Amino acid sequence: MRVAVLGVGLIGGSIGLAAREKLEGVEVVGCGRNPDNLQLALERGAIDIAVDSPEQALDGAELCFACGPVGALAQQLRSALAAAGPGCAVSDVGSTKGDLLAAIDDSRFIGGHPIAGSATAGVAHARADLFEGAVWYLTPHSRSQGLLYERLHRFVVDVGARPVAVEPETHDRLVAVFSHLPHVLANVLASQAAGRLLDHGEALRQVGPSFRDMTRVAGANTEMWADIYRANRTAIVEEIRDFRRELERVEQLLEAEATADWNDRARDDRRALLESAAAGGPVHELQLTVPNRPGIVAEVAVALGKAGVNIVDMALAPAPDMRSGAMTLWIAGDSAADRASELIEALGFPVARA
Repeated sequence: MRVAVLGVGLIGGSIGLAAREKLEGVEVVGCGRNPDNLQLALERGAIDIAVDSPEQALDGAELCFACGPVGALAQQLRSALAAAGPGCAVSDVGSTKGDLLAAIDDSRFIGGHPIAGSATAGVAHARADLFEGAVWYLTPHSRSQGLLYERLHRFVVDVGARPVAVEPETHDRLVAVFSHLPHVLANVLASQAAGRLLDHGEALRQVGPSFRDMTRVAGANTEMWADIYRANRTAIVEEIRDFRRELERVEQLLEAEATADWNDRARDDRRALLESAAAGGPVHELQLTVPNRPGIVAEVAVALGKAGVNIVDMALAPAPDMRSGAMTLWIAGDSAADRASELIEALGFPVARA
């Protein structure tokens, strides 16, 4: 399988390294405008071939990842889709999805966003294990081809990540609260502390580890984050408003000296979040027959993703007359398999558990 990577930085380079290490018979073609960066990607083993145009990169490709900055992704995807063949799945790794899905309407496109990265950037810091255990959001639209979705889903699983299908709006609201809002708060906290330093001089020089942890991402890559703030501004503003209301409630608790329950609940909430992320269990095989119509795979995958069901793997087999198809899902966890069966039957598709 030939995989095209447009933009070989930290994420693109890690996709290439992971693919070459974990998949058999894969060839990774890297495309970019910086020859020195492409040469470094070759030397590090992130790509097999370096090219300087999407047309060259997409020649014969079965899978393509657009890994450019958020602000450049729409044009990068248009170029990729113009060059891609009819059987090539085209995805991206951008951290916002609403504007992108509104701009790109092609049955070969499936939005994606791996929740992985580091404080460093560039292919020099790419790692084959970057996606191990990480959630990789997939945002198919109503026209996304089922067989191409299956190919992308399997690739994500093969490189060690956990694919989760969600709607674009849901994705943007989620990343606003667990990724974008923390950057906003880190910037505010760092600037507020700097202001206190001007007021009190050396007394604040020795900051504690909690402050360092909370401000680690303050002032991160301005070019990249300006694009993210612009693209996801609606969801970020909503989260800031919710956060402001919660801070006002905490202010009242502090004035009333009634913070014990609030603090305990925060500890319990954090534990629940961590336990949810680590959920697993035995794998169950679910078999269902679905009509062969556009968007049916996305419909099932998004319904399960919204319910927090982890699809470990999937397989599609169209019927000879192409009017229907067999869909097999492997679901981790007893309760998750029960929930998946109920949701699928609610969609109108009978389920058999092997």
